[in-house]
Amino acid sequence: MGNISKPLTKELVEKGHDVTVISSSSERQSEIEALGAKAAIGTMEDVDFLTETFKGSDVVYAMEALNAGVFFDHHINIIDANIQIVKNYKAAIEKSGVKNIIHLSSIGAHTNEGNGILKFHYEAEKVLNELPENVSIKFMRPVGFYYNMFAFIPTIKSQNAIIQNYGGDDQEPWVSPLDIASVIAEEVEKPFNGREIRYIASEEISPNEIAKTLGEAIENPDLQWITIPDEDLLNNLIKVGMNPETAKGFVEMNMARRGSVLYEDYLKNRPVLGKTKVKDFAEDFAAAYYKS
Repeated sequence: MGNISKPLTKELVEKGHDVTVISSSSERQSEIEALGAKAAIGTMEDVDFLTETFKGSDVVYAMEALNAGVFFDHHINIIDANIQIVKNYKAAIEKSGVKNIIHLSSIGAHTNEGNGILKFHYEAEKVLNELPENVSIKFMRPVGFYYNMFAFIPTIKSQNAIIQNYGGDDQEPWVSPLDIASVIAEEVEKPFNGREIRYIASEEISPNEIAKTLGEAIENPDLQWITIPDEDLLNNLIKVGMNPETAKGFVEMNMARRGSVLYEDYLKNRPVLGKTKVKDFAEDFAAAYYKS
């Protein structure tokens, strides 16, 4: 029932599909059923549960999801935790006999070097590619999510600026979860044929343009995007409690935005951009800004 799966469920149900939604929370069951879907309550760590839930499905859409506070958990390795979830999916797919998979991967999954925290997406695709050839897989590779911009709010409020280790006027792609959901719904109904990759983006826009758009939405037309050294961002993240190893991966991911590493494969396979733009998201950003 997250930012992608909820609108995806709505769209698939509206199109007449029989949808089952997995949730670890029994409290979500009524919300799932209210959308016209079936609820399967269990965890991504339980292979037997996943296997039984997958059985008989025409298509399984799989994504890795850890709780919101995991970046600040000093006892967990995010890359290892996500890879284990993918291994659970792989085992359940093999045991259930499902032949059509849509997997939520990410930009940066084309390499295991220089992409920081996104390395786990490369490893996840590698694990799923070990499945038999008669299992078709569509790897969805969205770019940076709009809602990651909510993380800008604290420094806007405290220092009247967006502060990151990347910035400037170079355009880079961002995506709305709504557009991701639409693409996945589209792919559910298209033929499956071996292994395929599809990038998903909504708008290509520069950091300075983002600052201008968000600033106007919160009635702060002078909002600036300030670029700081990598080491300063790393220290700032550790200071607010982020797991140091996670913080290092986060900073390295942002470093990859500045060169050719993160976007090199995207630029070779540029998608048609979705309909939801940063200006549309700015309304949600402003609501969150004033609420916080």
